[in-house]
Amino acid sequence: MTFQHITAIGKSASVQWRVIYALLMREILTRYGRHNIGFLWLFVEPMLFTTGVTVLWTLSKAVHGSSLPIVAFALTGYSSVLLWRNMPARCIGAIDPNLALMYHRNVQVIDIFLARLLLEAGGATISFIVLSLFYIYIGWLEPPEDILTIVEGWVLLGWFGAALAMFLGALAEKNELVERLWHPASYIMFPLSGAAFMVDALPPAARDFALYVPMVNGVEIVREGYFGNHIRVHYDLPYLLGFCIALSVLALAQVAVVNREITPE
Repeated sequence: MTFQHITAIGKSASVQWRVIYALLMREILTRYGRHNIGFLWLFVEPMLFTTGVTVLWTLSKAVHGSSLPIVAFALTGYSSVLLWRNMPARCIGAIDPNLALMYHRNVQVIDIFLARLLLEAGGATISFIVLSLFYIYIGWLEPPEDILTIVEGWVLLGWFGAALAMFLGALAEKNELVERLWHPASYIMFPLSGAAFMVDALPPAARDFALYVPMVNGVEIVREGYFGNHIRVHYDLPYLLGFCIALSVLALAQVAVVNREITPE
């Protein structure tokens, strides 16, 4: 690869980043506006959801099959759900409101998706970090054992959510049933996602089947990073990586098809 090729790639990447950043800022202003606390709702909203679930689980003395404090269990579980579950909802139906922008040759479908995905991932991540620090400060939570392992699990969950979101977002442009089916499907997936149980608490015969659900593996990795040797975790990292790669390929293929077929009005 010559220096000219490297320079051209650098310029193209710079242009696309500016496009995504502009779309990101437009999305923030459109969704949150300039009133009240504005864009702070980006992470305050998921914080309120997570805190609400934590309080409810604590008051109900929910059983989760481990010796972990319920606050710690709820934080790692429900924060993970917010990371991957909200992404598809933002990508489904994302093209129509931005269709006029497609007149600009540098604006592609994937740019619209990426701007929304970065916004959702950023909000969920900030919420997770702020709540973790707050709970540690007030003594409800011990500091994590291995931050890098938490980051690994979090990134993998985000990757899965982003790939799923782009795949469903592209399919939704062809069939409106995708949007109608995703909402009930997302609620059905919640109890299967590993947020409300530990794999080790399942019967031995059920553990392998649970690990076929990609999110379960990611949640187990996050909890391993948080709690270390205090718990026994089960996950299949090669399976999760392979699933994310395969889903990403399918998603990018569908996005490319939609990008060719779409015609701005």
